[in-house]
Amino acid sequence: MCTVSYLPLGNNEFLLTSNRDETPKRQPQELFLDENKGLLYPKEPNHGGTWICVSSDNRVLCLLNGAFEKHKHEPPYKKSRGLVVLDFFEYKNAPDFFDNYAFDKIEPFTMVLFDQGKLYDFRWDGLQKHIKPLDASKPHIWSSSTLYPQAIKNLRQQWFDEWAAKQNGFNSEAILHFHENAGADDIENDLIMNRNNGIVCTVSITHVVKRNSNIEIIYKDRIHQHVITSSLQLSSQGS
Repeated sequence: MCTVSYLPLGNNEFLLTSNRDETPKRQPQELFLDENKGLLYPKEPNHGGTWICVSSDNRVLCLLNGAFEKHKHEPPYKKSRGLVVLDFFEYKNAPDFFDNYAFDKIEPFTMVLFDQGKLYDFRWDGLQKHIKPLDASKPHIWSSSTLYPQAIKNLRQQWFDEWAAKQNGFNSEAILHFHENAGADDIENDLIMNRNNGIVCTVSITHVVKRNSNIEIIYKDRIHQHVITSSLQLSSQGS
């Protein structure tokens, strides 16, 4: 939930990749399929939520902690942000969610939303909603505001821009290599990070491949050292 990249492939196809920087104690070991709702996601053991979820109706959501800057943690909160991710799919589209969801008493977050062809950067800062439509035909990268100050975000943006400029088309192998190797030999701020002897570290990499007919998740669990792959067929409405 702490470093996310989006790469367009054309024709509403894309790659979305998320490095999750978290305590290893909260690490899911498998992907959960909700057949009734058409959802696929890594399910957190604590509250049953997630930071990334795909749906059969052509929607993808990825969450990062924090909005624009590091905030003061002030519990109790009404609900886990990971459950807000799943709540999104109860709404017919992103604007309906933005307009009608009760965000009060939810800890600040950033959401990267692909909603049936439209891409959004949505932020809740604890008081206000910030909705930013994005150009889905261009690459984008995000870094969590709770772990990375603006100077480090800017540096990571530079790494990404330089990498993207060298690519002759985007593919899974190349972006996964970037997410596993980009940095400046700074273990606290490289894309694979580790702070306080593993209290917070990059526990997983989740790679979403959205094609015309399906959405695939490749889930690389770095704690338990295994890779899980699963996919959803898109409904005719969602494709």
